[in-house]
Amino acid sequence: MSTVWHPGQLLSTSSAYWRGCTLQTSVRLKIFSKLQYGPLPGQELAQELGSDVTATLLLLDALAAMELLLKDGESYQNSPETQKFLVESSPEYMGHIILHHHHLLDGWAQLDKVIQTGEPIQRRSFGQAVERESFIMGMFNLAMQVAPDIADQVDLSGKTRLLDLGGGPGTYSIHFCKANPLLEAVIFDRATTEPFARKSVARAGLSDRIGFMAGDFTTDPITDGPYDVAWLSHILHSNTLEGCYKLIEKCVSVMKKGSIILIHDFILNDTKNGPEFPALFSLNMLLANNGGRSYSQQEIDDMLRSAGVEQLKRHPFRAKNDSSIIYGIIE
Repeated sequence: MSTVWHPGQLLSTSSAYWRGCTLQTSVRLKIFSKLQYGPLPGQELAQELGSDVTATLLLLDALAAMELLLKDGESYQNSPETQKFLVESSPEYMGHIILHHHHLLDGWAQLDKVIQTGEPIQRRSFGQAVERESFIMGMFNLAMQVAPDIADQVDLSGKTRLLDLGGGPGTYSIHFCKANPLLEAVIFDRATTEPFARKSVARAGLSDRIGFMAGDFTTDPITDGPYDVAWLSHILHSNTLEGCYKLIEKCVSVMKKGSIILIHDFILNDTKNGPEFPALFSLNMLLANNGGRSYSQQEIDDMLRSAGVEQLKRHPFRAKNDSSIIYGIIE
C-alpha cells in the first residue's frame, strides 16, 4: 500500500527522532535497569541517577506517554516489554543496538553537508571502545532477532564446515551449529571482536565446534579451509562494488565444488527505489564514508556469477527490516 503523505504524516516523520532520542537517552542513563526490581518514585530515581529532578520527571513522563514505563501516582515501573528488552541483565537485552543508533545520530544530523560535498564530516565521539562494544553487541542484538528463524529455514543438511565471514560475536554460527549437529564453523573477523565471540560461543557450549580466525578479510587470506558453506551476513553493504566482487571471489577460492554461498543483507529491488529500509540504509553507509551501500538483487547476482556461483535463488526468508538472502552453488 502506498504511503499517503499528508501534513500529519510529514510532521510525524520529521519529529520521529524525538521518540528515538528519548529512548536512547533512557538506555544510556540505565533507567530501565534501575527499575528492574520494581517501581520507584520519580524523585528517588533521579537521586539514584544523580540527575536533575525536574528534567528527570519530564523524561519519565514522556516514557510513560510512550508506554515504555507505567506510572502510578508518583512512581514509575517498567512495562513487561521494557523489563524483557531494556534491562541490562536480561538475555534479550536490546540496549546495545539502541546505543549504536545514538552514536550515529550526530552524523545523520549533518546529512545535508555530506550530500552537498560528498565528503566525510566530523561527528561527536563517544570513545572508540564504547562505540566498538555497542556496534559488536548491537549486531548480536539484531542477529538474535532473526538467527533462529534463518537457521531453521536454511537447509544445510550434509554440510560440515561453515565460513562465517565477518561473523562478529558468532550469533549465526551458533544457531547454524545448533540446527546442524555435524556442522563446524569458523568466524573470520577483526581481533577486537574475538573476546566477544569467544564469550558468546562458550556461553552456547560450542567452543569445540566454532573457532575464530582473527584478521581483516578485505586484505588477509582466508585459511582453515576448504569450506562447504560460506555465510556473508551484512558484509556487502560495508564494501564498495569492486570490493564486493573481490570478497566473493576470495570466499569462493577456499570452497569445495558444490558448496553453497549465502548472502544475507538489505537487498534493494533492481530499480533501487525500495524497499524503504535498504534505501535509507544506503544513506547510513554514505555517512560511514567507506564506499558501501545497499545493493540490488541484480548487482548481487552479477557478483556471484562473476565468481563462478550458479543456480542463484532468492530465499523466501524476509526479516522485519527487509533483510533477505540470495544463495547459489559453486560450480
